[in-house]
Amino acid sequence: MRYVVTGAAGFIGSHLLRALLERGDDAVGWDAFTDYYDAALKEENARGLPVERRDLVEDELPLEGVDGVFHLAAQPGVRSFGGVFPVYVRQNVLASQRLFEAAAAAGVRVVYASSSSVYGDAASYPTSEEAVPRPLSPYGITKLAAEHLAYAYARAFGLDAVVLRYFNAYGPGQRPDMAFARMVRALAEGRPFEVFGDGSQSRSFTYVGDVVEASLLAMAQAPTGALYNVGGGVEVSVLQAIEVLGSIAGRRLEVVSAPRVAGDVRRTSADISRIRAELGWEPRTPFVDGLAAQWRWAADRVAAR
Repeated sequence: MRYVVTGAAGFIGSHLLRALLERGDDAVGWDAFTDYYDAALKEENARGLPVERRDLVEDELPLEGVDGVFHLAAQPGVRSFGGVFPVYVRQNVLASQRLFEAAAAAGVRVVYASSSSVYGDAASYPTSEEAVPRPLSPYGITKLAAEHLAYAYARAFGLDAVVLRYFNAYGPGQRPDMAFARMVRALAEGRPFEVFGDGSQSRSFTYVGDVVEASLLAMAQAPTGALYNVGGGVEVSVLQAIEVLGSIAGRRLEVVSAPRVAGDVRRTSADISRIRAELGWEPRTPFVDGLAAQWRWAADRVAAR
């Protein structure tokens, strides 16, 4: 099969592209190498992978002969208020609109990587796909807008699209601004870790390998128009994660407090009964094993400097 992965120099995208190649598929990555974080880290993610520089808003999107697109390209992060909002509209809404239009014209299936951020502070937990989305950040709003675009292109132009709402992916190569990446780097470097808020905020942390597996299953088996949560099997608070990391590393992480971030939700908890029933997917990586893998990756990088 021939696939395109957008955002292929990012955290999840690079893992997904590598998995496709390892199983023998013909796959290529597209990435604009934006400067949301150090582009050198993206270059490192893409090393050895067939990743082309391509801006989804401005460049041609050749999809002839492609069997499917994994659309992971996006401007991430809940700190999306104020002057940066136009960037989120461009990278998450306009880019998705162009991709969906090209895919619909070429008759190509799209698996769109949305986010648990669309739920905001949900009315109930664990949260099912039937919950009314009420995002609390412009980031979440733009991710939800792209979901609606996928639906509109499906109704108007026959786009074959599946939507996955990823819940807090973690693992080796995680984006440097994310909590676990900052946490393991601080411990490896012997620095304090800044906790935003009181540390009781919790997430359905999902190991990147499990996210990749769900994405591959969705491309191969999901019915057109399907929507699935992709979340970890356990819910863990920031303070609990710090305790687990200390046990893994054999030393304590010093913590300092910082104000809560606007747009950050208190809790995410994924109801995965739909994807389990329809695709047979569920997270297989225990939280302690996934965090240990990320710790080893970060510690090795610091030691190699």
